[in-house]
Amino acid sequence: MRQCSVIIFPSVIDKLFPTAEAALSDVPNGATVMIGGFGNAGMPAALIDALIAQGARELTIINNNAGNGDTGLAALLKAKRVKKILCSFPRQADSWHFDALYRAGEIELELVPQGTLAERIRAAGAGVGAFYTPTAFGTRLAEGKETRRIGDRDYVLEYPIHADYALIKADRADRWGNLTYRKTARNFAPVMASAAKCTVVQVRETVELGVLDAEAIVTPGIFIKRVVKIAASLQKAA
Repeated sequence: MRQCSVIIFPSVIDKLFPTAEAALSDVPNGATVMIGGFGNAGMPAALIDALIAQGARELTIINNNAGNGDTGLAALLKAKRVKKILCSFPRQADSWHFDALYRAGEIELELVPQGTLAERIRAAGAGVGAFYTPTAFGTRLAEGKETRRIGDRDYVLEYPIHADYALIKADRADRWGNLTYRKTARNFAPVMASAAKCTVVQVRETVELGVLDAEAIVTPGIFIKRVVKIAASLQKAA
C-alpha cells in the first residue's frame, strides 16, 4: 500500500504578534468573544484594553462574571461595546457598570450556571452536539428548554457555546502557541481556546521551541492562532 507522506515546515509557523492591537485588528462589529478569567484571576486585561481601543461594537461576550470595578471587562462594558453577555455570576459588590447597563435595558443577559457554562464551552471544542444536565431543572433557567427523565433524575438539554474569538491569558508560550498557565489563573482558558475560531493569548514570557516541558503544556498550539507577549509593567496580578 502506498504511504501518505507529510511534509512539515516548522520554521514557517510563527504565531507571535508584536502588539495586542495588531492581534485584534480584525475583530468585527457583532462578534462573539469569549474572555477568560475568574474575576480578575486569569483575565487578559491587556487584550481587553486593546479590544476597547480597536473599537468593535455590538459584541456578545462569554465570561464567568460581568466585570469587576472599572478595569478589564468592566471597562469594556462601560464603553458600551457589549450588547449581550453570557455569564454565571453577573452581580457582585463592584459590578456597577453591568448593573447600570442592565437596569437601563442597554444590555442583554443570559444567565448560565457555572458548571453548565464550562461544559457548554467544552462541548463546543469537543464537537459535542448537545448534552443533558440536571442543573437548573425545575427553575426559570430551564423554561423553554427540552427536558428528559433519565433513570431517576430529570435533565435539561443544553447546547454548545461557540465563539468567533477567545481572549485568554497564559504564563508562557512558544511561537507555535503551546501554553502553560500560572496555577488557578488557568480556569476557563483551556476550554475557551478550543471553542473559538480565533484564539488570542497574552503571555508573560515567550520561549524557544522545545523549552516548554511537553508534559506541562496544558493547551497545545493547534488551538491558538495569535500570541502576544505583554510587558511586565502592563501585566495584572494572576
